[in-house]
Amino acid sequence: MNREIIVGPDEGGVRIDAFLAARLEDMSRNAVQRAIASGEITFADGRAIAKSYVAAPGDCFVCDLAEPEEIEAVPQDIPLDVVYEDDAVIVVNKPRGMVVHPAPGHPDGTLVNALLYHCAASLSGVGGAMRPGIVHRLDKDTSGLLIAAKSDEAHRVLSDQLRDRSLTRVYEAVAIGRIGQDEGVIDAPIGRHPADRKRMSTSAKVARDAVTYFNVLTRYNGFTHVRCRLETGRTHQIRVHLTSIGHPLLGDLAYGRKRGDKGISGQCLHARSLGFTHPVTGERVLLTTELPGYFVEVLSKLGTGEGV
Repeated sequence: MNREIIVGPDEGGVRIDAFLAARLEDMSRNAVQRAIASGEITFADGRAIAKSYVAAPGDCFVCDLAEPEEIEAVPQDIPLDVVYEDDAVIVVNKPRGMVVHPAPGHPDGTLVNALLYHCAASLSGVGGAMRPGIVHRLDKDTSGLLIAAKSDEAHRVLSDQLRDRSLTRVYEAVAIGRIGQDEGVIDAPIGRHPADRKRMSTSAKVARDAVTYFNVLTRYNGFTHVRCRLETGRTHQIRVHLTSIGHPLLGDLAYGRKRGDKGISGQCLHARSLGFTHPVTGERVLLTTELPGYFVEVLSKLGTGEGV
């Protein structure tokens, strides 16, 4: 795989491994470090990159990476925080930092590997060999509730609920800046970023409808704790939508500030509530999880807030 990456005018000031890991979504920071050390990633003129180099606007890097090896999803005994489980579905509380399914740069240690071990053979095959049971995704650094199907029929029913928007998802996030409105709706179509295929944008020429409802929970000095409800489920939707109104998420290196803040690197975003109609019983199920430790710690660092 050969790719050229140019640092944008507002993207400097972050270590090269963190910058490239954010731009090369299929590669972990460790994988980027190994590629730099082996000479697979260099400056455009062929010069080697020091491991502590800080990216600067205008820098141009060439990634000449070997084609990824064939990946096989295998069961792994990885602890899961199971919130709900029966013969049809399983809902887990995914920790931040865990990738949902195997991909180049993340061949194992994923949620799928853990589910294959925990559920044995009882996962739907609708998502394919790499995504068994997976009905919807969460980004690597987004924590919270995720549902998986144990049968093809359950998968079909839950996928229909995603499409008709009866599968509800509510998130909490910390955004940069003080959001003035107590509540609102962001109705802005989302598509691939015109200059960076790894990111999404509300200014894409080809885009799909995207709607996010939000309400402010607490305002802090320079930050806002906000709740978001998805009506649609586009890639990076909350991250992109809040960025589009001038309030990117704290720690979001791809869409916000290009360096860690308040001790967090990776968006401060937690999928707190999940609601669905059970695919077998027809009963409505509503699940809620506590805010994780990293999120609570961030809030404590923000000081005294002003509740709404």
